[in-house]
Amino acid sequence: MALTKERKNELINEYKTHEGDTGSPEVQVAILTEQINTLNDHLRTHKKDHHSRRGLLKMVGKRRNLLTYLRNKDVTRYRELINKLGLRR
Repeated sequence: MALTKERKNELINEYKTHEGDTGSPEVQVAILTEQINTLNDHLRTHKKDHHSRRGLLKMVGKRRNLLTYLRNKDVTRYRELINKLGLRR
C-alpha cells in the first residue's frame, strides 16, 4: 500500500520545478494523488476498512488545500498540474 522509493523518485523527477526540488506543491500533490489512487483500489476490495478510509479523507483534504494554495499563488502552474494529473474532469 505504501509508495516505493523508486516510484516516489520518479514522481519527484517528473513534477519538480527546479533541481533538488522535493517539496514544491506540484511534487506534493503528485505524490498524494498516487497514494490516493492506490488507497482507492485497496478500499474497493476492503469495503469495511474504515481506518484506511479516514486516512484517505485526510489525504484528499491535504491535496485540496495544496491545490487551493497553488491556484491562489499561480493559476498557470495550477492549470498545468491538474491537466497533467487528470484531476477536475
